[in-house]
Amino acid sequence: MITSFPPLPGVRAALGRPFGAMLLLAILLTLTACGAMGPSWDEGKRTVKTTVIGTREMINPKPVIDVTRYGWDNPNREKLALLMAPVDAKVTELMRYVTSQDYRPDDAWMNLLMLRFPWIDGILIADANGDILERRPPVPVKRFSEPLVFESIWRETLVKTVVDYTLLGPEVYFGMPNYETSEFVGLHVVSFDPRILFSFCPHPDELFIVDPYARKIWSASTSVAPATEALTTIAWDKELLERSQGTIEAGGKYFTWLARYIGRDRFIYATESANASIEDKGLQLIPFFGSFK
Repeated sequence: MITSFPPLPGVRAALGRPFGAMLLLAILLTLTACGAMGPSWDEGKRTVKTTVIGTREMINPKPVIDVTRYGWDNPNREKLALLMAPVDAKVTELMRYVTSQDYRPDDAWMNLLMLRFPWIDGILIADANGDILERRPPVPVKRFSEPLVFESIWRETLVKTVVDYTLLGPEVYFGMPNYETSEFVGLHVVSFDPRILFSFCPHPDELFIVDPYARKIWSASTSVAPATEALTTIAWDKELLERSQGTIEAGGKYFTWLARYIGRDRFIYATESANASIEDKGLQLIPFFGSFK
């Protein structure tokens, strides 16, 4: 038989004091934790919100466009650039394609040429003696007014650009030599009427192209003003030795001009200056087209 005896009074007191101390400590810790959790939770929310906003702005930033960064200080250059940029882009694209190979083109290359550049008049392929092997279209609208003579310079890929002034208007020819290994076997030459280029200009009546070699002027109109016609009397060969663009007086008016290549030779884009009182000082090239000196 097991007999239980009640604890002695001294023992009961000894057991109660540690329990009370532990209970008091637990209450204090709980109160402290509750007080600390409030600020920590708010700070945590602020941190998460700031991180989310920063990440969102990094992934999907709000665009800020500086409209003054590419502003023009010279209205004359601005006018010329806006007129000639789409025209020059077409010529440059054609030149890149024509010079993309130095061997005799095949049918696929010529078909793609006519597809990409429907504004050109055609292409011809000649052998090393100058005899035409193939021509597209077979019967051209414009016939040669005289035999075409192409000249090349050692180590240069393009041949001299030839402009034929026919009864139906000018026709520009430029092309590339064809080689088999290192042997010259002929040329492929494209042609187009330069007046078609004005169809790409936003204001075609304001843009002119000067052939400095033949002293001719191309325009969208059948006739040009006497002042504009005076551009053909300028000694461009001397002018081009010193600079590639600028403002020049002709026929009592001022024109802003820029020399650009068609094939291997330079031709002059020109327009009447927007503000004749602004003079070009030094060689400050139109930034859109880069440096040409």
